[in-house]
This record gives sequence, structure tokens and C-alpha cells, in this order.
Amino acid sequence: MRTYDFTPLYRATVGFDRIADLMDRVLASEVARPACPPYKVEKTGENDYGISVAVAGFTADELNVEVKDGQLTVSARKATEDEGKTYLHRGIATRAFERRFALADHVRVTGATHADGMLHIDLVREVPEALKPRRIEIARADGATTVEAKAVEKAAA
Repeated sequence: MRTYDFTPLYRATVGFDRIADLMDRVLASEVARPACPPYKVEKTGENDYGISVAVAGFTADELNVEVKDGQLTVSARKATEDEGKTYLHRGIATRAFERRFALADHVRVTGATHADGMLHIDLVREVPEALKPRRIEIARADGATTVEAKAVEKAAA
């Protein structure tokens, strides 16, 4: 396995330590990442995203979706085990799991639904007004007009 030293990044930048820590975590956990449960991450709009997790065998009450410190955690734990049952084949895994997703700045979870063995989580990126590009009106030197900043609207494609 390769190891990366992010020390030069820390020396040359300010405030990017979160990115380096994120890359370090991803590279370190890539080998030990379990394959269950399967999931997909999709971009559903310009600022909209969705995560779908296959959670066959779990009810909505047994699922937990939590956001803390910029990290989305999806976990499940079976309330009761099937005691007294003898399986000839158990192809539907109902073991407890925990899956974590790092969220970018200004991305928030707007909702989650559980249907047909799938957990769908909706996310949206909301850039604050202060971080959006602004067009600055330039006042003429001979006039006493005020300078006003306006938000730049993106042209629809």
C-alpha cells in the first residue's frame, strides 16, 4: 500500500488541513472497506445529490441516518434475531452495518425515505449568498452615484 505525506501541503496552505485529513482517511480505509451493503451516489441536479443504500431485511425503525461534523453515517441493527429458526440458506444478510460518507462544505441532508428494500437519502448543496459571485457596479468619477453589489445570475443552459 502506498503512503502519502501531506506535510508539504500543511506548510504551504492555511485552512486546507481538512482536505488532507479526508484524503488520508479515504486512502487508509480503502483496503478495509466492506462491500455490504451495496450503495450508489448520484448527482440528480446541479446542486442536488442522492445516495441509495440497499437495506433488504431492515425496517425503517432499524435504520439510523445521522449527520455530525460534516459526515453522514448510515447504520442499521436488527432489533431481534431470528431465534429458533433453522435456515437451509441465508442469502439476505441482516447483520449490523455502518457506512460513512464525508460531506463537502455547504452540503446538507434534506430527507430520507425507505421503500422496497432501499434507503434513499436526498442531499443539496446550498452555497451561502456571501460566497456566490457578485457583480460590482462601477461608479463614474464625474457622478455621485452609489456603488451597489448585485448577485450574478447564472444563465440557463
